[in-house]
Amino acid sequence: MSYRIGFGIDFHQLVEDRDLWIGGVKIPHVKGAKGHSDADVLLHAICDAMLGALALGDIGVHFPDTDQSFKNIDSKILLARSYELIKSKGYKVVNVDSSLCLEAPKIKPYVASMQSTIAAILELEDGDVSVKATTTEKMGFVGREEGLVAYANVLLVKDKV
Repeated sequence: MSYRIGFGIDFHQLVEDRDLWIGGVKIPHVKGAKGHSDADVLLHAICDAMLGALALGDIGVHFPDTDQSFKNIDSKILLARSYELIKSKGYKVVNVDSSLCLEAPKIKPYVASMQSTIAAILELEDGDVSVKATTTEKMGFVGREEGLVAYANVLLVKDKV
């Protein structure tokens, strides 16, 4: 059996007059993430982790912000398309472990929905997707609520011999 591990990281600024999408879930907040797409920092990190595990580049290679067809696109679509690339190489996802870094809002009430959303797209059980969160104790751009960060690790396994 062939296993591959991948790591992804993504950052987005927080600004007023944008929706806040994290893990495919819209979260009520006074600020949202700025980006070409819906700026879902968690889904972007997971995409990068999957693509990186197979040395396929990152989401910017596959879904460039210079392409207007991706303007305001739902990042669940980007995750699904990234997963299709992984499957086309004969792999499937075993599990996802992720961490969010933001001061506000608290995401605990939304974690189960995020896990279910991600799991459904990646053909996993909810328990195969871990979403954790932390703050920076008011330090740095995250602590000043200027932005947020997501980290993700994925384990892939060769699905086809």
